[in-house]
Amino acid sequence: MMGVMDLLVNQGVSPGKLLRIILCMLPEAVLFSMPAACLMSVMLAFIRLAGDNEIIALNASGVSLYQMLPPVIFFSLISFIFSGVLALYGVPWGNMAYKDYLQGIVKSTTNFPIKERVFYEPLDKVVFYVNSYSSSDNEMKNIFVVDRTNDQVANTIVAEKGIILKGQGSNTVAVHFINGTIFTNSSDFKDTRTARFKTLERSFDLGGSVSKKALKEKKPGEMSVMELIGELKKSGEKTPRRNEMGVKLFEMFSIPLAIFIMGIIGSSLGSHVKARGRTAGVVISLIVFIIYYMSLMGSRYLCEMGAVAPYLGVWPPVLLLAGISLFLLSTVKKSSSFILY
Repeated sequence: MMGVMDLLVNQGVSPGKLLRIILCMLPEAVLFSMPAACLMSVMLAFIRLAGDNEIIALNASGVSLYQMLPPVIFFSLISFIFSGVLALYGVPWGNMAYKDYLQGIVKSTTNFPIKERVFYEPLDKVVFYVNSYSSSDNEMKNIFVVDRTNDQVANTIVAEKGIILKGQGSNTVAVHFINGTIFTNSSDFKDTRTARFKTLERSFDLGGSVSKKALKEKKPGEMSVMELIGELKKSGEKTPRRNEMGVKLFEMFSIPLAIFIMGIIGSSLGSHVKARGRTAGVVISLIVFIIYYMSLMGSRYLCEMGAVAPYLGVWPPVLLLAGISLFLLSTVKKSSSFILY
């Protein structure tokens, strides 16, 4: 969202275009929040039943928690199907649409993306550092630029000032550097040249090299199931990219299953909470979600580092939730004294 606000404030992108960008980001955001939402909704419903003593009345009538589970299972199943569709189709489409639309905005805008006092890469193989920038006259001060767009030569430019101009092409901008030094190094570092200048003009392609590379090579989060399977079959040796693709593929199935189990946990956990109001339910739901999220991030890290195979490493968080669910259901069956206040 900080990047989105930067487009609105610094780059002059219209709110309508930003709304479309946010819509492209929604599938992944919704999938991320689904485990907590499913757990919290079921748990709060059962807390309300317990707070009104309706669970006690149902138990006195011979209705156990297991007989209350069918509606919960149906709700969890709907959440499972919805999250599965998001994971399989919504998230890859949203990530790809987000990148394509953002590149289209960068190509069409006349403003060159500038951030002050931070090293960043606005274009592929181009690193910028600008101490101060005035958007009114497009003037930069104290500039440091590393340009590696040419595979044979790397250019490093240090200048006192720079002015952003519209380039000759529709997708290019020209930067007019003033009072600086350019360092030119060959790829093997055998040939090095240094030159001082009063004025120097360089053109940068806003979308050419980046978009071609993006079309040629998608990120794992932008691939569909069939694309991930095809890429995994092509790349035989274990690489960080292959591990990341494996994680994305198996998480398309493990995360929806975790959401289904979250609903079951919410019913048994909510029936144990002997506290009125929603605060206790929200806090406990967040604690369970944080435990799941930390285990998910830990297993994802181990898989991407190659310590554990992705087809094995993505399942421990789901097994953890299944263990919690079975424990809570067993306490209900044994009528134990497990109570949360």
